[in-house]
Amino acid sequence: MSSPRLPKRPDHPDLTAAGEEFFFPDVRTTVNLFAIHTRSVGRDWSYPPHEHPQYEINVVLTGEQIMVVDGRSYTQREGDLVLLRPGIVHSSHSSGEGFTYFCMHFDIDDKLFLSLLSRLEQVLFPAEGTVAGQMGPALSKLLDLSALEGMGAGGDSVAKRMRIQSAVFELFATLWEAVSSEAAHLPGRGYVQTELAHQIASRLQGRVNQPFGQVGSVEKQDGIEGISSELGISVSHCNRVFRSVFGVSPRVYLSGLVLHEAKLLLADPQWSVQQIADMLGYGDIAHFSRQFKRWSGQSPTSYRKSAMQESPSE
Repeated sequence: MSSPRLPKRPDHPDLTAAGEEFFFPDVRTTVNLFAIHTRSVGRDWSYPPHEHPQYEINVVLTGEQIMVVDGRSYTQREGDLVLLRPGIVHSSHSSGEGFTYFCMHFDIDDKLFLSLLSRLEQVLFPAEGTVAGQMGPALSKLLDLSALEGMGAGGDSVAKRMRIQSAVFELFATLWEAVSSEAAHLPGRGYVQTELAHQIASRLQGRVNQPFGQVGSVEKQDGIEGISSELGISVSHCNRVFRSVFGVSPRVYLSGLVLHEAKLLLADPQWSVQQIADMLGYGDIAHFSRQFKRWSGQSPTSYRKSAMQESPSE
C-alpha cells in the first residue's frame, strides 16, 4: 500500500517532487503549568497579598475585580488580561459584585520568550487592546477544554493533558505575536538583540541538521557570512550581537554543535572514524581528527574508547 500524500498548498512547492528537504526548527522548550482554573466568586470575596515564583495570567470572564499589584490598584473588567511577573506582590477583591475569572501560573525555559516577558512593564491589558484581543481566540480554546467530560481534577489521561498543553502553547504563541511589536520599541539591548542572537543560533543549528556530508563546510567563514547575508546584517554585527547574548562567537557556538554531533556518531560503533569524517563533511580524516582534538582534547579514537568503556554492558 502506498503512503498517503499530503495535499499540496498553492503557496508551498511540492518538496517531495522537487527532491528537496525542509528541516523544522528543533523544539527543546519545557513549560510547567500550575493551578489552571476558573472560579466564580461573590461580592465579598477577596484574596490576600501574596507572591509566587511563576508568571501568572489572569483574565476576568464576567463582572469586575480589583487587582492590586505592588501597591497600585487596577480595575479589571470583562475581557481584561493581567500579566504578572514572578515575585510581584499582588492581591485581589470584588468591586462590589460577584465575578468570574480565569487564572494560570506557568514557568518556561525559553530564554527569548522570558526576555520579552521580563521587559514588559505593563500589567493590565484592556479587552479592547491588541494583546487581549489577539489572545481571545486562543484563550477561548483553552477554556472550552473545561467543558469536556472528565477534564476536572480527576481527568488525568495523557490525551487530556496533551490537549491542555497544545492549547497553552497556542496561547503563548499568540502572546508572543501580540507583544513582540510593543517590546521591540522598548529601550535598551534586551529584546531586539536577544531575538537576533537566537535567530542566528537557530540558523547555526539548521546548518548542523542539514544532510550528512555538508556539516563540516559550515565551519568555514562563508557559513557565518551566509547567515549574516540572510539576516541582512554585517558579519561584524552578527558576531558582536551573538557574543553579547551567548558569551561566545557564532563560530565557537557552531563548533560546539558539530562536536556534539561528532560525539554522538563516535559513540555508535557501526561507523568508522573515516565514515564519520565523511558524514560530517571532512573528506580528509586527518583534518577531522585535528579539529576534534582541538575541540575536545582527545583524538576521535581515544574518545571512542573512553565512551565504549563508560557504556553499560548489555
